[in-house]
Amino acid sequence: MLSYKVELNDENFDEYVSNGLVLVDVKAEWCSPCKQIAPIVDMISEEYLGKLKVGVVDADKSPATVEKLGVRSIPTLIVYKDGKKVSSSTGMAAKTKIVELFDKYL
Repeated sequence: MLSYKVELNDENFDEYVSNGLVLVDVKAEWCSPCKQIAPIVDMISEEYLGKLKVGVVDADKSPATVEKLGVRSIPTLIVYKDGKKVSSSTGMAAKTKIVELFDKYL
């Protein structure tokens, strides 16, 4: 399986989410639920290629972005449509629940 995720950080986050439909996965290397959800996010990045951009923020490497987003728990998934937050989810989620976060905006 290929992954089409882009590593986001304090420098490139705003520009990446400013255009189109974007799923952002906020995670950390030490987070077990983050590791469980990662293959699902990879699958979504491949299946929705061309319709949905997928970005990943490492909470430990980009604390300013995490603070700006108001993330208090990881994993957190946030969906942006043209720069505006339209939905989000915190914690482990099944693929169907993740797709529900962005499906209506496709």
